[in-house]
Amino acid sequence: MISNESGRFTRLGEQDRPRFIFSIDGQPAEGRKGDTLLVAMLTQIRRLRSSEFGDGDRAGFCLMGACQDCFVWTDTGERLRACTTPLAAGMRIATKVPEQAWPSLA
Repeated sequence: MISNESGRFTRLGEQDRPRFIFSIDGQPAEGRKGDTLLVAMLTQIRRLRSSEFGDGDRAGFCLMGACQDCFVWTDTGERLRACTTPLAAGMRIATKVPEQAWPSLA
């Protein structure tokens, strides 16, 4: 289980909400019912993804679905906005575009 001590966010309240297990890059993580994917991820890790343009780690910017800074992927390649996607038990999230999501150029 990913340690929540390494997260960017610290959960101060609502400790009694039901817990969900999901995964980040194949590692088990824990979130709570009612969390967005962004909140659940950032209580566990310090970033959502690395910028595809080389300007560093990304952890969301606007937090309301407008900026596209919080995109993450499912393990099957579906792109999600972490700030507006509700956490669901068993989600398998990738912080990089999964290889199978890239089109074949051959």
